[in-house]
Amino acid sequence: MKVRAAFLSAVRRFFKEESLCEVTPPCMVQTQVEGGSTLFKMDYYGEEAYLTQSSQLYLETCLPALGDVYCIQESFRAEKSHTRRHLSEYTHIESELAFITFEDLLDHLEKLITKTVQYVLEDPTAGPLVKQLNPGFVAPQMPFKRMEYIHALEWLNENGIPNEEGNPFKFGDDIAEAAERKMTDTIGVPILLTRFPVEIKSFYMKKCADDPRVTESVDVLMPTVGEITGGSMRIEDTEELLAGFKREGIDPKSYYWFIDQRVYGTCPHGGYGLGTERILAWMCNRFTVRDCSLYPRYTGRCKP
Repeated sequence: MKVRAAFLSAVRRFFKEESLCEVTPPCMVQTQVEGGSTLFKMDYYGEEAYLTQSSQLYLETCLPALGDVYCIQESFRAEKSHTRRHLSEYTHIESELAFITFEDLLDHLEKLITKTVQYVLEDPTAGPLVKQLNPGFVAPQMPFKRMEYIHALEWLNENGIPNEEGNPFKFGDDIAEAAERKMTDTIGVPILLTRFPVEIKSFYMKKCADDPRVTESVDVLMPTVGEITGGSMRIEDTEELLAGFKREGIDPKSYYWFIDQRVYGTCPHGGYGLGTERILAWMCNRFTVRDCSLYPRYTGRCKP
C-alpha cells in the first residue's frame, strides 16, 4: 500500500510536468465502452444504468476546453475471469491527449512508465520497499521494443506457441493471456505491441491509413505480468465512428453527446488506460493483482 501511494503520487507528478489537467468523471453511466458482456447493471431511478468500465468517453469531451486531461478513477468489469491479473473493481489511470500522432502516443507511454517508476524508486519510503519485495527489479529504459501484431503472430508460430484452439495463429486471432505472457517473458523486455486488427478492438479505435484492416492501437507488455496498458488513436470522423457502432451492434442513440463532438469539430487525439494494480504487481513481484488492492473485488468476493 505504501508503494501504491508513492506510485499514484508519481503519476500525478508526471502529468503535472506534462501539463495535463486532472478531471473526475462519473462512475454511474448509461453507455458501454468495452463491450456489453462486462457491465455491472443497476437501477438508476427507474432507468437502466451501469458502473463505468472506463472514463475514456468522458475524458474525450474535455479536450476542446481543457486540453490534455487525465483521471485516476475506479473502473468496473463484470467478467468472471479467475486470472492473476483481473479484478472486478480496479483503479484506472486514463488520459486523453489532443493534437497528437500515433508515434506521439507511443513516445508518451514510454515516458510515463519510465518516469513514474523512476520517481517511485527515488522515494525514500517506497524505493527500499520495492527493492525488498522485488530484489531483481530493473527499471525500464527507453526506447521500448516495438512489435506489430502481425510480427507477434509470426514469433508465436515460429516458437510453437498455439492459439486457444491449439492451432497456429492466423490474422484476426486474439492473443490470449497465456501466449502473450510466454512471448513477453521469453523476450524479457517491455514491448509496445501495435496495430491490432479492427475486429478484435473497440469501436472507437482509428484505422491505420496504410492498412485499414488494422488499428492505431497499442498494448504495453511487461515481463512477468503481461499487459499493463492499452491505448489507441481515436476515430475523429463521424461516419467512421457510426460504422464502428454498427459493427459492434451498439445503438448510437445514447452516445449522441459523443458523436456530436465529431459532428461539430474535433482534432486528432488518442489516449490510454493503465491498470494501477497490474503496474504494482510488476514492480513489487506479486503473483496476483489481488495483493495490490486494499480490499480486492473479484467473482464471489465483495466483503468486508
